[in-house]
Amino acid sequence: MSFASLGLSPALLRAVSELGYDAPTPVQAQAIPAILARGDVMARAQTGSGKTAAFALPLLHRLEHTPRESPRRTYGLVLAPTRELAMQVGEALRELAAHLTERLKVAVVFGGVAINPQMMGLRGGADVIVATPGRLLDLVAHNAADLRDVAMLVLDEADRLLDEGFAEELSRIVALLPRERQTLLFSATFAPAVQALAHDLLRSPTLVDVPAEPAEAPQIEQHAVLVDAARRTQLLRHLIEQGGWTRVLVFVATRYATEHVAGKLTGLGIEAAALHGDLSQGARTRVLADFKAGRLKVLVATDVAARGLHVALLPVVVNYDLPRSPADHVHRIGRTGRAGAKGLAVSFVSAETEAHFRLIEKRQGERVPREQVPGFEPKDAAPPAPSTGGVKGKRKSKKDKLREAAARVTPTSTS
Repeated sequence: MSFASLGLSPALLRAVSELGYDAPTPVQAQAIPAILARGDVMARAQTGSGKTAAFALPLLHRLEHTPRESPRRTYGLVLAPTRELAMQVGEALRELAAHLTERLKVAVVFGGVAINPQMMGLRGGADVIVATPGRLLDLVAHNAADLRDVAMLVLDEADRLLDEGFAEELSRIVALLPRERQTLLFSATFAPAVQALAHDLLRSPTLVDVPAEPAEAPQIEQHAVLVDAARRTQLLRHLIEQGGWTRVLVFVATRYATEHVAGKLTGLGIEAAALHGDLSQGARTRVLADFKAGRLKVLVATDVAARGLHVALLPVVVNYDLPRSPADHVHRIGRTGRAGAKGLAVSFVSAETEAHFRLIEKRQGERVPREQVPGFEPKDAAPPAPSTGGVKGKRKSKKDKLREAAARVTPTSTS
């Protein structure tokens, strides 16, 4: 089966091709036709099964054939349990909408941050709102969001929405929506609470049930290379050239570092680009498309920019800067070794970051042997241990300090 056989528009087929989607996943193949037929859908699919595109593509197809008005009326509403998932869904919608004739406005809103910028972003309306329930209700209360014209409601990861205690908020949001609408429910499980929610919200839904495949441990080979911080870029170049790496995702700590490292690599003759949160959507889409198509060899990214990033058969991930937490380490190296393919994860460890990497090893329950690359052996020593205030009973008295200060003063000579 191909995406073309699902009845999607040419603009969306072009987008999925550029993003490297070869063929529909099982959940996409079953859900997309049912959604395009305008019926309610209840789908069970695991994370990583392609469920975001399963609802995003038909939503965009419907929007493409819906006349727009000014101010924009909100046609699609996606509810997500977490900020990270909301951002990931919003990013996917923007990428898939890249070739629509009329620009799509997607508003991603969530709690834990100031509400005023999100209110400003909703001025003039939005075609699609991706939101966490609590913040969406706050925006409705401030008259910043209008849900009276929503034609498609998506509950993404419905089981987590219920687990996070959003049942009451969901009821309040649904009360604000038109009765005549299409409702899509995606969940990793069909727990009793999820089935009860579906019974209340969905009308004669099409059931899509994609069984979870047996979990396989990813085949990721980890290496920890000792190197001085100042020589990491030269070492990275050496490893790319000597290893014949065709595509490399490099993680750094800051937006500035993405531009700095990418610029250095470009100056050394290696096709590289930066990916960070300050890039425009158009620039992000172009950079990702170039990397996935192999026109870029190295993508230098922050954790935020790479959240949810999927590149088919990505062979190598490099921790240029170590992640702040063991959880981020797992997320980073998990970008490679997917779909049964082997992956390589390389972490640069300096004398200053050795202790932090040991903590990462402890949390992941795996020791990674230290290695040195000839010509790049580290010379920096580990920083001294922080002072604990001296040994009790050995602290200098005030008189001792005054005597030492007086002794350091050079006497003035007289003639």
